[in-house]
Amino acid sequence: METVIRKVMPLLGDTDDASRRLGATEALFRIVDVMDMAVLPFAIFFVVPILGRMSDPHPAVRQTVTKCFATLLRLLPLEAGIPDPEGLSQDLILEKQKERRFLEQLLDTSKIDNYEIPVKIAADLRRYQQEGVNWMAFLMKYQLHGILCDDMGLGKTLQTICIISSDHHNRRKKFAENRDPGSAPLPSLVVCPPTLVGHWDFEISKFLPDQALQCVQFVGSPSERSALQETITKGGDIVVVTSYETLRNEIDFMGKLTFNYCVLDEGHMIKNAKSKTTQAVKAVRANHRLILSGTPIQNNVLELWSLFDFLMPGFLGSEKYFNQAYSKPIRASRNAKCSSQQSEAGALALEALHRQVLPFMLRRTKTEVLSDLPPKIIQDYYCDLSPLQQKLYNDFAAKQKANEMVATAIKGEGEEGKSKEGGGVASHIFQALQYLRKLANHPKLVLGPSHPEMARVAQELKSKNMDLSDISLAPKLVALKELLQECGIGAASEDEEGDLMQQEANEDSRHRVLIFAQMKTMLDIIENDLLKKHLPSVTYLRMDGSTPNNGRFEIQQKFNSDPSIDILMLTTHVGGLGLNLTGADTVIFVEHDWNPTRDLQAMDRAHRIGQKKVVNVYRLITRNTLEEKIMGLQRFKLSIANSVINEENASLRNMDTSQLLDLFSPAEGATMKKEAAGKEEEKAAGTGKLSQVLQNLEELWDEAQYEEAFNIDNFVSSLGK
Repeated sequence: METVIRKVMPLLGDTDDASRRLGATEALFRIVDVMDMAVLPFAIFFVVPILGRMSDPHPAVRQTVTKCFATLLRLLPLEAGIPDPEGLSQDLILEKQKERRFLEQLLDTSKIDNYEIPVKIAADLRRYQQEGVNWMAFLMKYQLHGILCDDMGLGKTLQTICIISSDHHNRRKKFAENRDPGSAPLPSLVVCPPTLVGHWDFEISKFLPDQALQCVQFVGSPSERSALQETITKGGDIVVVTSYETLRNEIDFMGKLTFNYCVLDEGHMIKNAKSKTTQAVKAVRANHRLILSGTPIQNNVLELWSLFDFLMPGFLGSEKYFNQAYSKPIRASRNAKCSSQQSEAGALALEALHRQVLPFMLRRTKTEVLSDLPPKIIQDYYCDLSPLQQKLYNDFAAKQKANEMVATAIKGEGEEGKSKEGGGVASHIFQALQYLRKLANHPKLVLGPSHPEMARVAQELKSKNMDLSDISLAPKLVALKELLQECGIGAASEDEEGDLMQQEANEDSRHRVLIFAQMKTMLDIIENDLLKKHLPSVTYLRMDGSTPNNGRFEIQQKFNSDPSIDILMLTTHVGGLGLNLTGADTVIFVEHDWNPTRDLQAMDRAHRIGQKKVVNVYRLITRNTLEEKIMGLQRFKLSIANSVINEENASLRNMDTSQLLDLFSPAEGATMKKEAAGKEEEKAAGTGKLSQVLQNLEELWDEAQYEEAFNIDNFVSSLGK
């Protein structure tokens, strides 16, 4: 083995001959694979040289060393107890002690050396932020890549700016000293949702007053982007900030460049390995790759594979292997009816996966690191259906076609995926769910010209001198009005004759509110039927899919800086990611995303660093409807985002399998495990088609997708047949 260490290992560093590097990596992989546990006394000599090649420009070298490192990583925790082999030379014994220090830091982030930031940062880093920079500097030093999955609002952007600017500074300094082409300045790339492009530009200029880095916003029309290509190609100390969509459209240009850092903000956007956006992101070439995400795993374990396939391709094996080795046994162990053997297999698979990925994921939660952050209080606010909603709801349930459709889906009867009329069962179920969900919010959302009850309802309302814009027809709007007035918003408009003392009391109790809905049409109703008609004194801003990307950051800034603005209305899809809205201290969800992590992200727009007040979160839920049942099924597991890595299991030594069982679980898995004794929950966890739809609801309720895939008007028309 000394011959391998002294003769073969140096070939990994031959940057001029890819064939020698490939031969060395193939030899090492065979040695590790064949020797297995017997390689332990020498494993530590392989680690650092292998790490240096995990970003090799040759894909075969990169994938081979990544698989080799993945195998070694599972063995390394056992290395400390293995004595040095007999006859090992003194210089290798000393080298082994040096490498063991690296291993300790890899497996326990608290032992990583403090990193001194060489550039001026216009901020005083908190202790945990400095530790985050230390961790990223450790990854940078050893050519590793990772996921910073701190809780939302803890300053992931600041920490990232610190490490990018530091490495740019060091590369520039080294290049000035020796003109080494390997140290020549390279641009860095930040890919983020379009709402955050302006935010990154603002933060870079804010935290780097000496302009150590220049920000280039690579967005806009094709002609505007084309004009920026020359600047980007020249490189240097610039950070290119672009959106996922723009990167996908410009990958022919971006794929030809080499970046120093490639940072994916809200990196869970690449969770679908087969999407064109994910494939474009993975085509980017960069020395260092970093993912930022407060919720890196939202639905299932397989998403983790896609994230690591970007960071270190091959590290978790192929997608097929990962699914067989990890995803399937973990998913099977979540079933309430799983056997003890399946349960044990799932626990072992999860522990093995956790051991492999833990060194490359760093997560801190607000409760762990921010003792000065006010609490967040979540309250469910239940409403009953109005008489009109109740009648429409009952009419729908009474329809034989709807009953037959649901029954068929639950029992799994008939030809797979087909109804008697030849249409897809899933298609009908999606349309039915969408109809019931809209109805629970407001009857106006379903009562269009094609609805069979429209004429009767219109006549009945006319006889009562009412129309569909009356808020009494939608108790959610009545509840929203009451909540706003309790917050001191709009109360003055109810009683213009109130005395001065009462008005001052209202001012003292006044809060500022974020209102989230899933659909733009629901925001339209809130704006036109509630705010303008019943609360005309209220000042508000609005942000949804129609808001230009370059105007969203301006809305954020205006809301935070102007306390006279009472309300900011947002769609969860647009306003739920990355924005800093600490100007608000109250969050109201009129509608809910079936994926609980998305609502978690949305409410943490206000609950983050800089917030001085207690944040109250209200979720309006319509009682005895599909909405309540689905929320019960999903359990709104707000702990999902906090269960990936926390202070208690931040090192491999402290890992406890029982603490890890919810580590990468989709919401329904935890529900099945905790509610196995309940008959209703057992039905929900069954294998029928409807349960499969419900278990995948975290992917539903993007209105644009619905309008494109399913025509709700046609479905509504069919109710009268």
